[in-house]
Amino acid sequence: MSLFTSLEKKIVLVTGGFQGIGREVVTTFQNEKAIVIAADLSYQNSDLKRLNDFEYQIHLDVSDETSVKNLADQLKTQNLTPNILVNVAGISTMDYLIDSQTSDFDKTLAVNTRGTYLVSKYIVKLMVAAKRPGKVVLIASQAGKNGYRAMSAYVASKHAVLGLTKTLAIEVAKDQINVNAVCPGIIETSMKHRERKDGAKIRGLTADDIEKEDNSQVPLGRTGTPKDVANVVLFLASPLSDYMTGQGINVTGGMTMN
Repeated sequence: MSLFTSLEKKIVLVTGGFQGIGREVVTTFQNEKAIVIAADLSYQNSDLKRLNDFEYQIHLDVSDETSVKNLADQLKTQNLTPNILVNVAGISTMDYLIDSQTSDFDKTLAVNTRGTYLVSKYIVKLMVAAKRPGKVVLIASQAGKNGYRAMSAYVASKHAVLGLTKTLAIEVAKDQINVNAVCPGIIETSMKHRERKDGAKIRGLTADDIEKEDNSQVPLGRTGTPKDVANVVLFLASPLSDYMTGQGINVTGGMTMN
């Protein structure tokens, strides 16, 4: 029997649910028989599309307030106010700060910070109005606790996500909504593989050099998988974490310990 049987038929909204960590989170909740709404820029349908008993999909641009409001309105109309919100959607750009493009900085913060703000604002507002206690999990990063070369925009955006986590946790504690963040380390996704190529070009190395460097920094001896992150998201969404709020939980193989 699963430890998380209480998640059966709970409504879970996952942004960035098309691929990578987001898709693994969707699958993990489905395995617990939760009803998952996967929202992502890659989906074409602007109306909620029901695929089966366990998944809906909808196009969502987290940086666009109209798009986020459209999602919230449809969830309310169709009686799908989430019990659990998982904000995964995020992007990264790479360059040394003094060489970087302001447009890249703006784009990164628009998705990672503004997007987290907008989705949290509209979806948590639904949860509060429906008097629906629940869980909010924001995907931050160990980059929200440290600095990394050639990633100033990403680092700034993820520090901001941790700030939003702490503030929202205080504000909705009275509504019995727990708000926590997961801070992944080096996770093997398509975004990470692209970052290795971009970082190698900037630093005059090869992508293989960067991969070896990545592995050498992790005390547990390997980089992470999307499943490593999804498992912690599942814990934070479950009753096992009922006395936790406002936390930034590292999933880094020991690379970040603070």
